[in-house]
Amino acid sequence: MLLTDYAYDLPEELIAQHPIEHRDQSRLMVMDRSNGSVVHKKFYELIDYLQTGDTLVFNDTRVIPARLYGKRPGSGGRVEVLLLQRLSADEWEVLVRPGKKMQIGAEIIFSDELSCRIVDRTDFGGRRVRFQFTGVFEEILDRLGEMPLPPYIKEKLADKERYQTVYAREQGSAAAPTAGLHFTEQLMTEIRKRGINLAFVTLHVGLGTFRPVHVTDVKKHVMHKEYYSITEETAALLNRTRQSGHKIIAVGTTAVRTLETCSSQGVVVAGSGWTDIFIYPGYRFSVVDGMITNFHLPLSTLLMLVSAFAGREQVLSAYRLAVQEKYQFFSFGDAMLIL
Repeated sequence: MLLTDYAYDLPEELIAQHPIEHRDQSRLMVMDRSNGSVVHKKFYELIDYLQTGDTLVFNDTRVIPARLYGKRPGSGGRVEVLLLQRLSADEWEVLVRPGKKMQIGAEIIFSDELSCRIVDRTDFGGRRVRFQFTGVFEEILDRLGEMPLPPYIKEKLADKERYQTVYAREQGSAAAPTAGLHFTEQLMTEIRKRGINLAFVTLHVGLGTFRPVHVTDVKKHVMHKEYYSITEETAALLNRTRQSGHKIIAVGTTAVRTLETCSSQGVVVAGSGWTDIFIYPGYRFSVVDGMITNFHLPLSTLLMLVSAFAGREQVLSAYRLAVQEKYQFFSFGDAMLIL
């Protein structure tokens, strides 16, 4: 299975640079994975494809202002730090740029109240750092940190809450679970009124979700671990949904990965921990019957996951149609519903 099997051509002007004014007014491509057929809708119309008793599963992680800019003492050289995972009260796994100059022992100054020192290397080119700060770390981070928008978004985000889902509550992500950005509180209320269940899991989005694939053979790619959690209440609801013959629809690839991590032979088990699950074609899904997802980067593990669910050729055909129909791509772009 070659990495080049997941390439497609995308004009740069179709990469969404800012969120749509009304979240649920984005476009929605609905795919029937049994035959690859698609129809074009608005996102709020997804409710017409859900049945009473179905369960939508959301990732309730909340993005932290994870990008910090500092200086090296002495030279004053600029350093960018991206927080990935909290390891203890004052230690984090991070990405640092420029990485070559930031070796163990190097110090980075962010302000009079915040600095850090590199204490170790981590897998995949990361660093382990220990912060020194005066006051409450979260409050300092909220003042100094920036939302970690992907590099393909060139415009500044006027309202940082637009890079959060309306149901985000568990702090810890370095990127948003973007499929959920299309939901409004009103749409979620309407979904509940129709007898459709809403369930919440947590997966803190980190390097595993957005790390590029650098190997020719896809099967040799190693995912970075990310923290997940699913409660007893949520697991029970999902198991009742399956037992009653209704569908479980995951909102986003991170919800898919959480559910598949926590399931065995169609049964969802509550728990928390670290997952490095990598889903690519050939994978047999245990509990997910449908998914809502944005359009993903070429050559990405996210595109491979969607291809595993709906078939590589069908997904790439849908992507080519999306380009033709001028859908908006990636984080602030349009969405797909696959059933």
